[in-house]
Amino acid sequence: MTVAGRALLWLLPLLVLAFLFGVSAGHDWAGPTRLAQALGGAGDLRARLLLEWRLPRVLAAAAVGSLLGLGGAIFQGVFRNPLAEPYLLGSAGGAAIGATVALLVPLGLPSALALGGLSFAGAWGATLLVLAVARGAGARDAAGLLLAGVAVAAMLGAIRSFLMLALSDESVSLQLVLSWTLGGIQTPTWAGLAWLTGLSALAVGLSLMLAHGLDLLGLGEDQAEAFGLETDRFIGRAILIGAAVVALAVAYGGLVAFVGLTAPHIARWWVGPRHRGVLPVSAGIGAVLVVVGDGLARALLPPAEIPLGLVTAAAGGPFFLMLLRQRMRA
Repeated sequence: MTVAGRALLWLLPLLVLAFLFGVSAGHDWAGPTRLAQALGGAGDLRARLLLEWRLPRVLAAAAVGSLLGLGGAIFQGVFRNPLAEPYLLGSAGGAAIGATVALLVPLGLPSALALGGLSFAGAWGATLLVLAVARGAGARDAAGLLLAGVAVAAMLGAIRSFLMLALSDESVSLQLVLSWTLGGIQTPTWAGLAWLTGLSALAVGLSLMLAHGLDLLGLGEDQAEAFGLETDRFIGRAILIGAAVVALAVAYGGLVAFVGLTAPHIARWWVGPRHRGVLPVSAGIGAVLVVVGDGLARALLPPAEIPLGLVTAAAGGPFFLMLLRQRMRA
C-alpha cells in the first residue's frame, strides 16, 4: 500500500472522531447515545434538531473543509509557493461582494439560495476577471497572475466597502455581512446537502486529474514543457478548477481562514510532495479541521456562536509561527 493510502486509512478514524465531536458539540451537548436514538427514530425535539440541523451542518462542514484543503493544494501547486492560499486570486473579495448584495438587497429569493448563489458567482467571477486582466496585460506566468490577483482584490475590497455604505440602513445590520466574512457553516437542507456532496465528489475527481501536471509544474515551467506539458493552458485550467472548488466552499462556509493554507502543509509532511497523495489527504485533513473548528465555534461560548474563521485563525496562527521557526532553524 502506498504512503497516501496508509494516510487515508489513518484519516478515517480521525474523521469519525471529528464527526462524533461535531455532532455532540453545542449549547446542548448530545452524546453518541442520543445520536443513535435520533437515527433510530426518536421523535422528541432534541432528536429532530439533531437530524434536521446539527447532522446536516456537520456533514456540510466536512464538505467545506475538504474543498478548502483541495483548493489550497491546487493553488500551492500551481504557484509553487507553500504560502499560496485558496483566496489568492480575488475569490474572497468577489464572494464578499456577492454576499453583501445577498444580505443587504431584497432580492425576493430564499436567503440561503441568494447567499450561496451570489457568493459562488462572485468568487468564480473574480477569478475569471483576474485571468482576463492578466491575459490582457500579456502576463501568462504565475507571477503575472499573482500581481493581477492583488490588483483585482484591492478593487473588489473597495467596491464591497462602498456597497456596505450605500446599501445599509437602520433596518439592516452590517453585522450580518461582518459575520459572514468571518466564516460560518450554512446549515443546508438534506436536498442541498446531497447537491453539496455530489459537487464535492466531482471536485475531488477533477482535482486528481491535475495531479500529474502539478508534479511536472513543480519542476519549473521550462522542465514541465520539456516533458510535454502545455503550461499556459494547464495553469489556466488548474486555476479555474481551483477557483470553482473554493467558490463552492465559500458558498456554504463563508471566508474560513487558514484551513486551505494549513491542510496541504500537513499533507505534504505526511505523504510527501506527489500530488496524487497530497490532494486527497489535504481534503481529508481539511474536513477534520473544519468539523472540529465548527464544533468548537458552537461550544466555546454558549449560547452564542463564535465565527468559525476566528477559531481557525486562532489555531492556524501558532501553526505558522511553528513553521517559521522550523524554516529559520533549517
